[in-house]
Amino acid sequence: CDRCGCEIFQPIGTKTYAPLNECPSKDCQKNQSKGQLHHSTRASKFQPFQEIKIQEMAEQVPVGHIPRMLTVLCHGSLVRKISPGDVVDIAGIFLPTPYTGFKAIKAGLLTDTYLEAQYVTHHKKAYEDLVVDDRVFKRIDQYRASGHIYEYLAMSIAPEIYG
Repeated sequence: CDRCGCEIFQPIGTKTYAPLNECPSKDCQKNQSKGQLHHSTRASKFQPFQEIKIQEMAEQVPVGHIPRMLTVLCHGSLVRKISPGDVVDIAGIFLPTPYTGFKAIKAGLLTDTYLEAQYVTHHKKAYEDLVVDDRVFKRIDQYRASGHIYEYLAMSIAPEIYG
């Protein structure tokens, strides 16, 4: 506060943020002065947050239908774990999104839903995450010894072109 020097901390628990304009401290109320508050980003604590939209895979959607979509909220260490195009399993808590204001009156008992992510599992691993063991090396040696490694690679990369 520019009048009394008091520091006010405002926890934010929703998606919207409306900063306080007037100082609510006892000193300003006692002196009947309305001190202005100035935002200090150095004293603020920011937490990682990401909103993700996921949808059904194309092969799981019935012919002629639109893929279903779901909003996923990630906090903390789960932020930036999912990139566009990733195939993932997400474990989390399925919650309703409460409407506020006029939208709540108009919606009645209907609510949107979202998933608060707790754990994410990737189906396709990145090259850094792959674990190469003895079985993989033995299989590579078998392919090399067969002499048909080019054909195996061509069939695995582009089978519709090669075959």
